[in-house]
Amino acid sequence: MTGARTDLPSVRELLSHAVEAVGGTERDGQVAMADAVDRAIRTGEHLAVQAGTGTGKSLAYLVPALRHAVESGTTVVVSTATIALQRQLVDRDLPRLARALKQPLGEEPTFAILKGRRNYLCLHRVHGGIEDEPEDTGLFDQYAISRVGREVKRLHEWSSDTETGDRDELVPGVSEQAWRQVSVTAKECLGAARCPVGDDCFAEHARADAGRASIVVTNHALLAINALQDYQVLPEHDVTIIDEAHELVDRVTSAATADLSSAMVSAAARRCGRLIDADIADRLLETGEGLSLMLEDAPQGRLDTLPDALGGAVAAVRDAAHACLAALGSDRREDAEEATKRKLARSALDDVHDTAVRLLEAFEDDPGERKDVVWRSGDRQSANPRPPALHVAPLGVGGLLRERVFGSSTTVLTSATLALGGTFDTLARQWGLPPEPRPTDRAEGTATEKAPPSDADTEPHWSGLDVGSPFDYRRNGILYLARHLPPPGRDGLAAPTLDEIAELIDAAGGRTLGLFSSMRAAKQATEELRDRVTHPILCQGDDATSLLVNKFAEDPRTCLFGTLSLWQGVDVPGAALQLVIVDRLPFPRPDDPVASARQRAVEARGGNGFLTVAATHAALLLAQGVGRLHRATSDRGVVAVLDSRLATARYGGFLRASLPPLWPTQKTEVVREALRRLDAAAPA
Repeated sequence: MTGARTDLPSVRELLSHAVEAVGGTERDGQVAMADAVDRAIRTGEHLAVQAGTGTGKSLAYLVPALRHAVESGTTVVVSTATIALQRQLVDRDLPRLARALKQPLGEEPTFAILKGRRNYLCLHRVHGGIEDEPEDTGLFDQYAISRVGREVKRLHEWSSDTETGDRDELVPGVSEQAWRQVSVTAKECLGAARCPVGDDCFAEHARADAGRASIVVTNHALLAINALQDYQVLPEHDVTIIDEAHELVDRVTSAATADLSSAMVSAAARRCGRLIDADIADRLLETGEGLSLMLEDAPQGRLDTLPDALGGAVAAVRDAAHACLAALGSDRREDAEEATKRKLARSALDDVHDTAVRLLEAFEDDPGERKDVVWRSGDRQSANPRPPALHVAPLGVGGLLRERVFGSSTTVLTSATLALGGTFDTLARQWGLPPEPRPTDRAEGTATEKAPPSDADTEPHWSGLDVGSPFDYRRNGILYLARHLPPPGRDGLAAPTLDEIAELIDAAGGRTLGLFSSMRAAKQATEELRDRVTHPILCQGDDATSLLVNKFAEDPRTCLFGTLSLWQGVDVPGAALQLVIVDRLPFPRPDDPVASARQRAVEARGGNGFLTVAATHAALLLAQGVGRLHRATSDRGVVAVLDSRLATARYGGFLRASLPPLWPTQKTEVVREALRRLDAAAPA
C-alpha cells in the first residue's frame, strides 16, 4: 500500500477514462451513481442506490472505490451474493479496470478474492495429517462410497496443480461429502504457526493477498461471519460496498443459523472418543441417541414451545458436551497430529454445546421478546427422506448489521431491486437503518469532511438514490395482469391457467421462460403442455441448470420452465426470450418457520406482519423475475403474471410499484397480438 495521495484525477475523470478504455458508453445513471458513491466515501454517510440492469453499476462503484484505496492507501471490501458476480468482478471487470486506470492513478491498483476457509483446499488434510470424517459407512451404499473415493482421489491430484486451492476453480465440481475430506473450517484449523504445511496454506495466502489489495471481493456469508465472530476475518477497511444487497438479509440470516442433530452429536463423540475417558465420550454418544428418539416424536415445523422431553434431551446433550470439553482440557504442547485431533474434537464439541445452549435460551424470554426462532425439520416419509434435526435462526439481523457493518465502515448497498413499493424504507428497516434517510447534501465536499459513519448517541446517517435504468420499459415491455383467471389454489395449476400458458407460448412462438412458485407446479406445467404446444419445453431438473439455460438461449423456439434459481439466475438477452410467465405471486410458504415467526413478531409490535414480511419477500423475488425480460437495451417482450391477485388485491399496488415501469394491460388479445408481432419480427 502507498501513503495518502492528493494528486489524483476526480472520479468523473477516471470514470470517463475507464469507460473509454473498455469500449463502453457513459450513461447518466452510471455517472450519478459514481458521484453518489464518491460522496458517501468522502462524508461517511451510508448509501443505498438502486441501479437498474444496464446501468453499469460495477464500474460506478469500482472507480470511486479504487480511487479511494489508492488515495488513502487502504482496502475497500466489495461483497456479493453470487459466485457468478464474484467471477465477473475478479476475472473481467477488475483486471480491465486496473489496467485502464494505471496511467491516470500513477500505479496499477491490485485486487484479490477472499472466501471462508472451508472454500480452500487444506494441504494438511490432503497429506494425511488429519483423519477422515468419522462417518457411519453403513449409512451409504457402496456406489456412493466408491463415487466419493474417486472424487477425493481427483482432489488429491488437483492439489498438485492448483495455484489457489479455491473450490470454485475445480471444474467439474465434487460433492460436499468429498470436499469435507480435504478442507477445514476456521474452528478446525490448527493455525499457520503450528501446521506442518502452514507456509504453503492456500487460505493463508488468500488472506495475505487480501491484506495487500486495493479491492477485496468477498461474499455476504463471509461478511456475516466477520460481523458474527469475535475475531476479524476480513482485512482492515473503512469502506464496504455490498452488491446484490437485496439478498443481504437472507444470506446473513443463513450464516447466523445453527443446527443440531443426533448425527452431529455422534460425530463429536467419536471425534473426542480417543482423547478423553471413554465413559465421558460414551455419555455424549448416549445423549445423541436420546435426542434422536425425542426428535422423532417432536412436531415438524416451527416450535413456539419446547416439549419437555425434547428440552430434556437437548439439555442432556449440552451437559454431556460440556463434560467432554472439560475432559479435553486446554491446548497442550504436543505434536501436530495430536494437536490437530484435539482441535477437530474441540470444534465439533463447541458446535454441539453452543447450539444446544442457544436452543434452550431461545425459549427463556416471553414469546413477544424472543430473538431467535426454532424449528424441527426432516421427514422420513417424503420422496427425499431426511433424518430430523433442530434449527435456530435470528428473528432479525438489523441490530447485527447496524453495529458490526454500518458501525465500523462507510457502507454502500446497491442492487437493481432495492426500492420496494417506491421507497427504500422497507429494506432499510431490515438492515437496521432508520426508515427515513436525511436529505442528501449535493454540495461538493473535501477529503477532510469525513465523519464517523455512526455514533453511539445518533442513528446512522444514510441516503437513498434511484438512478433508474437505460431501458425504456414502457416502450419495450408489457406487464400483462391476468385479472380474469381464478386465484391460485393448493391443488396445482387450474385448467384455465394451463390454457392461458399454452396460448401465450403459441403466440410468442416459443421464446418463453416460465417462472413457477414450486417445482411441483413447474413439472405439472411441463407434463401437461408438452403434448399441447408445438415448441420444445425444458424443465429444471432434466439436466444441470446451466446446460438447460444454454440450450434455451441457443434455440429461440424453446421454452424453459423452473423455479427459484431461474427467478434470479437467467441472463438471456435477445429474441430467445420475449415472454416471461409467472404462475403465482412468490409469497413465502405459510409454514416457513423464519418468515412466519418474523411476521408474528411484527404483528406483536402492532405492525402489519403480512406487508412487512410476506409482501416484501414477494416484491423482491417478483422484481427479480420480471427483470429476466430486459437484459439489453434492445430487448422487447411481455411479462405475464397469471395470478389475478396482482390486479385485485389491496397489496397489489405495493407489488406493482416495486417492478420496472412496464406498460400494464389486462387485455388478453392485446398481449397475444404483441407477441405475434415480436415473433414475426425476430431474426430467423
